[in-house]
Amino acid sequence: MNPTNPDQYKVVVNGKPQGPYSLTELKDLNIKPNTFVRKPGMDDYKEAHAMEELRELLGFTYQKTAPQYFASFDQRLLASVIDHFLIFGIYIVIVLTSFIFIEGKEQRMLAITAPFPMIFIVKIIYSIFAESSLRQGTLGKRILSIKVTDLEGSRISFGKSLARNICRMFSVLPLFFGYLYCFLNKKNQCWHDIAAETLVVKDRLI
Repeated sequence: MNPTNPDQYKVVVNGKPQGPYSLTELKDLNIKPNTFVRKPGMDDYKEAHAMEELRELLGFTYQKTAPQYFASFDQRLLASVIDHFLIFGIYIVIVLTSFIFIEGKEQRMLAITAPFPMIFIVKIIYSIFAESSLRQGTLGKRILSIKVTDLEGSRISFGKSLARNICRMFSVLPLFFGYLYCFLNKKNQCWHDIAAETLVVKDRLI
C-alpha cells in the first residue's frame, strides 16, 4: 500500500498501534467509540467517535469527552517561570527607563523596589485574560503546548478564569501545598483547578 494513502488507518489495540487498515477493513475490527484511531495527515490519535467518516461507517455518535492528557507539574512550573521572566524583563526595562528622570541613589532604589510586587499582580491579571482567550493560555503555556480548559476540554469563560487565578493565591498556603497537591490528583489538578473546575492539558498524546 502507498503509505500516504489517506484511507489508511492505524488503530490502538491493547496500548499498541496496529495497521494500517483501509476504511473497509475497519468494519471487521472490534472498534468502539473510544478506540484511538489515526490516519495520514493527523498530528495525533483521535477517538473513533471524533472522526466523521468513522461515525458514518460504524454508526457512532459524537461524544464530548474530557481530556486525557494532563500537563505535568514540571511543565506547569516551567511555563510559570517563562511568564515571570518575560514580565520581569519588561519591569527592568521600565525601571531603567525611569532612571532618565530620577536622580539620586535613594530615589532610584525606591523606584526599583516599590513597584516590585506589581510583577505578581500583573502576572495574575495577564493570566486571567490569556487563559480565557482563544489561545487558552499565557505565552509560557503556549510555548510548552499546554492550555487551560474546563472539565470537558472546552475554553473557559472570563469568570471561571478570574475565579481560578484568585484561588491560585490560596494554593501557596501552607507551604505551596495547593500546588503540590497535583501529585496526589489523577488529573494533575492543583487546589485552584479543583476550586474553579478547570484542567491544564497537553495538546498532544506525545
